[in-house]
Amino acid sequence: MTWAVPAIAGLLIAFAAISGRIDGTPITAPIVFTLGGLALGVAGSDLIELDYAGEAVKLLAELTLGLVLFVDASRIDFAALRRQLALPVRLLAIGLPGTIALGIVAALVIFDEFSLPEAILLAVVLAPTDAALGKAVVTLPSLPTVVRQGLNVESGLNDGICVPIFLVVLAIAHTESGTVGGGAAAVLVFEQIGYGIAAGIVAGAAAGTVLVIAGRRKSIDPLWVQIVPVAAAALAYTAAVGVGGSGFIAAFVGGLAFGVIRRRAGGDVSHLIEEFGDLSSAVTFIVYGAVLLGPALGNLSWAVFGYAVVSLTVVRMLPAALAMIGLHARAPTVGFVGWFGPRGLATIVFVVLIVEEPHELPHESLLLTTAVITIGLSVVAHGLTAAPLAGRYSSWYRSSSQRT
Repeated sequence: MTWAVPAIAGLLIAFAAISGRIDGTPITAPIVFTLGGLALGVAGSDLIELDYAGEAVKLLAELTLGLVLFVDASRIDFAALRRQLALPVRLLAIGLPGTIALGIVAALVIFDEFSLPEAILLAVVLAPTDAALGKAVVTLPSLPTVVRQGLNVESGLNDGICVPIFLVVLAIAHTESGTVGGGAAAVLVFEQIGYGIAAGIVAGAAAGTVLVIAGRRKSIDPLWVQIVPVAAAALAYTAAVGVGGSGFIAAFVGGLAFGVIRRRAGGDVSHLIEEFGDLSSAVTFIVYGAVLLGPALGNLSWAVFGYAVVSLTVVRMLPAALAMIGLHARAPTVGFVGWFGPRGLATIVFVVLIVEEPHELPHESLLLTTAVITIGLSVVAHGLTAAPLAGRYSSWYRSSSQRT
């Protein structure tokens, strides 16, 4: 680990120097960080020597997803969401289960080795999307708001939805493989979900209440307004873990509670926590490229590559298209929404959590390799196409609107 921190810090500084130039181009931050990590990791110069099953990698991954879950949940404006509810609700209620179901079928067809629980686990691991991989799609103002908001809300919520599903499926997979007893697994899952929800509500509501009351009394310094949500996310996560709950569920529920209450205070309170989230996400993609993608490329097979392609196309796009039936969306809109379902941060964290389990699944190596390769393919494919396709779709939408 001697040169890992200097190498990561150097890459962050180098990226900062070009960040303004590449903004809005097909070269995205996740591409740069992933490829940079690959060059600096075990498959390249070997400067970043970290054990992917080690505590440092686990801590980074958990910190990053916890912050992202809290921020995404706290941003949800339920009043505004009700006005544009149809697309994200359909993508989550129809598209997400459909993606998991098709992912299971594809895994059983392509991989003879997988048991049904392992196929379900792979499908769930690859179900959540990551809007950051195609930033232009959710930030370009010329795109129709309903599409931008729909994809952004879907990405923000499906991480939190998939966490409890992942915990349940992981427990089932270990039970079926005989590594953990069914009763013990069930108790563990219910404790993680229940304690996670309770800790999240308490931490988020307490932090939001402090902001509202202190804001009215003008007793809080503006700097500390930004620090409160960071502390709230940390409190929710660590309190849940301390009592045996899921820190991720706590972070998501805490963000929901915090967001609902803190809106009464008004103003922007998320600047600092978003900066923390962006930094930890950048480091996570560097570490992903260095310690996960490099070894996975050494185990790449046609079956793994084929599943990755199917996962990013048919498995995502067909359920998304079915979810949009009845919305009167035209073919370019259906294709655009279906294509931009990139896999990223949540899947990386799920991979790390599987590795951290004390008991190994029968075909764990194949499962993890497939997930890691799918993320890598998504980083490149969705990153390179985000800006060009967003521009083309925006032009089509404007011309189509003018004709009607």
